[in-house]
Amino acid sequence: MKTTKVNFFNAEGEKLAARLELPVDQKPFTYALFAHCFTCNKNLTAIRNISRGLTLRGIGVLRFDFTGLGESEGDFADTNFSSNVQDLITAAEFLAENYGAPEIMIGHSLGGAATLMAAPSVSSAQAVVTIGAPADPAHVLHLFDEKIEEIQAQGYATVSIGGRPFTVKEQFLRDLEATSLADTVNKMRKALLVMHSPFDKIVGINNAGKIYDAARHPKSFVTLDTADHLLMDKHDSLYTGSVIATWLTRYIDFPEAPELHSDKQVVVRTGPEGYLTEIRAGNHHLVADEPVKVGGTDLGPTPYDLLVAALGACTSMTLRMYADRKQWPLENIIVHLQHSKVHAEDCADSEQDRKGKIDQIARQLELEGDLSAEQRQRLKEIADRCPVHRTLHNEIRVVTQLRNDV
Repeated sequence: MKTTKVNFFNAEGEKLAARLELPVDQKPFTYALFAHCFTCNKNLTAIRNISRGLTLRGIGVLRFDFTGLGESEGDFADTNFSSNVQDLITAAEFLAENYGAPEIMIGHSLGGAATLMAAPSVSSAQAVVTIGAPADPAHVLHLFDEKIEEIQAQGYATVSIGGRPFTVKEQFLRDLEATSLADTVNKMRKALLVMHSPFDKIVGINNAGKIYDAARHPKSFVTLDTADHLLMDKHDSLYTGSVIATWLTRYIDFPEAPELHSDKQVVVRTGPEGYLTEIRAGNHHLVADEPVKVGGTDLGPTPYDLLVAALGACTSMTLRMYADRKQWPLENIIVHLQHSKVHAEDCADSEQDRKGKIDQIARQLELEGDLSAEQRQRLKEIADRCPVHRTLHNEIRVVTQLRNDV
């Protein structure tokens, strides 16, 4: 996933900071516009994880800081819900003029309500997604309960939202109260996906029902189960992104990805950006990657993970075949493996020169079943005879050619 800093200007001429995230090949076939929650900014981990689910499917994602939030210019105190909606429309226009018109709009929390309000004004948008969104923008007024009298008395007050101070003016409250979503949602005429957690303590699950009931088909609802409002658990945000990407295939024309083909056993392709790598082994598709700390995106196992996994898979299959042939009561076979570099002199059975480091794979067998001590020992010996184990111990010759020269 390639991330680029971009800027655009709101209706008041103030610069808004944004991030444009692109697929690995930097060639998105369409774009999504992401509106984050009221107290968040574009760098929230959950937002990045959801965006990742889309870029993996070839969709570019623009996420930005609303006026007065994050790195964007302007004073938050001078904004309101209507100005946030206008920021979204401006962002959509910026995308259309400079990259591609957004076909997808996604909003989280109050950003979801703003997305529903803005969607009818974005003609290119075909699909809309809300995540933990209130059915009525005025729902957030409860966040100011302790300050309502102060705001009414002097026209403004400093409130704490999500542990951060915000100056809120009376016009912000009045604007929220004057906004109704139901009629807008009913007339939206776009595919809608409502996502919400029944355990959301900030915006109750009943809001999802109201949004869903107000909308016309096509519409869908997906529960986020035990997730919290901000999707702080990495698994929740990654799941959300993958579900959105899959749902979109019903309403957005996805191009057929060029398949990897080869007359060889395995074919591998790495794109022009990053380390995310496609693998096709026979009729099976895999991916490989590197950890974030070395420049990867950690979306797949590393090459060494795959190598060690091959040994583990071959080991367990070999033991299964042997035990079945012997009719031994072996139930589950679990193989634990760890690759490392060790000093040669510390490896007692190494036949190599005792200088430098060598590769070592530590393998532990967890055998479940009513096996005797002799049977367990025999299975341990058989593990060393699995084909991949033997291959790793034999001399391996790798012959490299340039494909175009073959």
